[in-house]
Amino acid sequence: MRIGVLGNAGSWYVNQLCFNINQRGHEAFELQFPNLTASVRDGVVGLEIDGVDLHGLDALLVRTMPPGSLEQVVSRMDFLAGIADSGGLVVNSPKAIECAVDKYLTTQKLAFAGLPVPDTIVCENSDAAIEAFERLGGDVVVKPLFGAEGRGILRVNHPEMALRVFRTLERLNATIYQQQFLTGPLEDIRILLLDGELVASMKRTPASGDFRANAAQHGTAVPHQPTPDEMNLALAAAGVTGCVFSGVDLMYNAAGEAVVIEVNAVPGWRTLQKTCGVNVPDRLLTWIELQGN
Repeated sequence: MRIGVLGNAGSWYVNQLCFNINQRGHEAFELQFPNLTASVRDGVVGLEIDGVDLHGLDALLVRTMPPGSLEQVVSRMDFLAGIADSGGLVVNSPKAIECAVDKYLTTQKLAFAGLPVPDTIVCENSDAAIEAFERLGGDVVVKPLFGAEGRGILRVNHPEMALRVFRTLERLNATIYQQQFLTGPLEDIRILLLDGELVASMKRTPASGDFRANAAQHGTAVPHQPTPDEMNLALAAAGVTGCVFSGVDLMYNAAGEAVVIEVNAVPGWRTLQKTCGVNVPDRLLTWIELQGN
């Protein structure tokens, strides 16, 4: 099989996948978004990266959606849609990636589906943001609309700090995304799913003095066996976003109820693989081989 891996240069995940692809006797292609070229000539759609014709790939694994201008992000999604529309296997699908990389769109879809999520308010000016801060109880988590690994996330629980943060975001023309801070256990649960099946799960605890449990923020992790309710919630969340390969993050609120914090369409597994002793690339590539058959 010819399998493309679309990611960042030097990425550990790209290296892991390409190594495993080649080890299994397939041909791996390391690809990057900035090098894409799309064309329509004489009615024929061409899609390539660094001379690699993507119509000739058996599968394309998307490992990044890098920052860029609105035009760049839209053109990248158009590019992925072109591959999918021509019958190519893209993991995850363009629609799933478009949903899951946008925190509010994901939260909105989950709420429409009746799944539990934290109380959330999104606005664009500091006056509305202060009002939202008060409505959410004066203790919120402010997140970038796009982002991963806990980067750019702040806990804000003081009105003066809130005003400074919101005015700064307003000056940057950023969307102000607030979620009510959950006062239950600070630990979270990552459930990695592939086509409706559990790959592995871990429970993550923040480092002392932090509230973010991500390994990138020095949190610690232990293997976790999801309860049936946790599995059902994670599967439902993955289904709402359309992700076939996803990392679903759950937390418990003060009432002891599980809520969906995030659905990751480009899930990391470095810490999970080490914690749980599972070979994630092997599981993913076995699934891709089955699709090819």
